[in-house]
Amino acid sequence: MTTPELPALPYESPATERDLEVMYAQVGRHMRGVHSIARRCACGNPAVVRTVTLLPGGTPFPTSLYLTLPSVVQAMSRLEADGEMVGMNEQLAQDTELREAYAQAHDRYIQRRNQLGVVEHLANTSAGGMPTRVKCLHALAGHSLAEGPGGNPIGDLALEKAGVDMNVCRCEEPGELQLKPRRVAAIDCGTNSIRLLIADVQGGQMTQIAREMRVVRLGYGVDRTGMLDPEAIERTLAATREYAQLCRDNGVEQVRFVATSATRDAENRDVFVSAVKEILGVEVEVVPGEEEAQLSFRGAVSTLAKDIPGPHLVIDIGGGSTEFVLGSERAEQRISTDMGSVRLSERYLLSDPPSEAEVAAALAEIDRLLDEAAQAVDFSRVASVVGVAGTITTVTAYLLGLESYQPEKINGASFSICEIVAACREIAAAPREKRAAIKAIHPGRVDVIAAGCLIYARILERVADASGVSRAYTSESDILDGIALQLA
Repeated sequence: MTTPELPALPYESPATERDLEVMYAQVGRHMRGVHSIARRCACGNPAVVRTVTLLPGGTPFPTSLYLTLPSVVQAMSRLEADGEMVGMNEQLAQDTELREAYAQAHDRYIQRRNQLGVVEHLANTSAGGMPTRVKCLHALAGHSLAEGPGGNPIGDLALEKAGVDMNVCRCEEPGELQLKPRRVAAIDCGTNSIRLLIADVQGGQMTQIAREMRVVRLGYGVDRTGMLDPEAIERTLAATREYAQLCRDNGVEQVRFVATSATRDAENRDVFVSAVKEILGVEVEVVPGEEEAQLSFRGAVSTLAKDIPGPHLVIDIGGGSTEFVLGSERAEQRISTDMGSVRLSERYLLSDPPSEAEVAAALAEIDRLLDEAAQAVDFSRVASVVGVAGTITTVTAYLLGLESYQPEKINGASFSICEIVAACREIAAAPREKRAAIKAIHPGRVDVIAAGCLIYARILERVADASGVSRAYTSESDILDGIALQLA
C-alpha cells in the first residue's frame, strides 16, 4: 500500500534574509540548512523553521521542524522543568487512541522530512521521542505549530497547557507584519471556472480587496478525450491575462495559481501550465485531490459561525471532482472523487431535460462514488454539513429567492436538508430554457447545474441517513480563500 501524499504545510512561506537575521537573534547562532519558514508569529517573525535533511557539510539533521520563537521556546522549557513530560508519558501509555495518533504524527514527520531528501542514516528516527516516548516538548510543539491543530497530539497538548496563542505577538522586537499587511492574489482554476481573490494578509488573517469569477469551461471534453481543448485553453488564458492586469492595478506582491481536476486529468496540461507561467511569471501548482480538499476545508471553516458544532463535513462540488473533508479545527479525514457537474453532464445528461434513464445512470455513478467516499470519510461522525462552490451557492441563492448574486446573504445561510433536496430536484428536472430564466443561475452554469444538483441532493440524503443531521450551511469561503490563507 502506498503512503498518501501529504498536503502542503498550511503556514509555510519562503525564508528571507531578514528571517535569517531574526533567527540569529532568536537562537544566538546562524541557522544552517534553512529551507523555509514553517510557521510565523502574528507579527511575521519566524516561529518554526523547516530545515533540509543534510546540513551544509553533510551532517544529518533529524529535527527538520525547529522551534525558534522565544516566547514558545521558554513556555516549553517551563513545562519540561515542571515535570509535565512525566504525566504525558503516563497518558501515552494508558490511552490507545492517543498512542495511535502520536504514531501517525511520527510517520507524518518522517514523510514530511523525506520530501527534502531521504537519509538512510536517519531511517525511522523522527524527533521529540516519537513514536513511543515524550522526550522534547520543543520539537513536538514545533511539529504541531507547523502542521496546525491535530498535527501532533502531544505538541497540541503542550501548547494548550502553556496557553500559547499564535494570534498574539509576544516578541520583544515585532516583525514588519505587525505594521504592514501584504497584498496577495489567489487564483483557483477549476474545470468550469477560474476565480481570483486579491486580499491583504497579516498574521493569519485576511481582508478581501477584490473577488472575480469567469466561466471558461477549461475541462470541456477532458473526461472523454483526456486532453484540454485548444479553445478552452484560450478562454482560460484570456481570463488569466485579465487577472494579471488586475493584480498589477492593485499592487499585488505575491500570486499563487492553483489548478485542480481538469488540469490534473489532461495529458497536454504542460501546454497550459507553460502559457500561464508566461503570463503571470509564477509556477502553476497542479494540486492533488487530497490537497484540494484540505484547501477547501481551510477556506470554508475560516468564516464559519463559532456556534456551529463540529465535526464539520465540508462538501466542495466542482466541475470535475467533489471533495469531502471532515474535521473540526483541522481536516481529519478527506477524499477527492471524480464526481463533478461538468464530468457527469458530458457523460450522462445528454437530453433536455434529462431523461429518466439518464438520471438513473447518473445517480448510479454518484452512489458508486459515494460508497467510495464513505470508506475514507465517516459520515456517521458528521455534526454539521457545510457546502461550498458554485453548485451549492446557486442552490442557496435559488432557495433565498435572489435575483442577483449577493454573497453576503448566501454566506452562512442554512436550510433543512428536505428543502435543499426538493430545490435540487426542481432545478434538475427543468428544461434548459426554464433553468436559463432562473436569475439565481449564472449563464455559465445553466447546462451543468442539473448534474450538480443531482450530486448535492444525493450527498445530503446519504449523510443525513448516516448521521442524523437535518440542516446544511453554505459558505462563500472555499478553496480560493484557503489558497490565500496559506500566504498569510
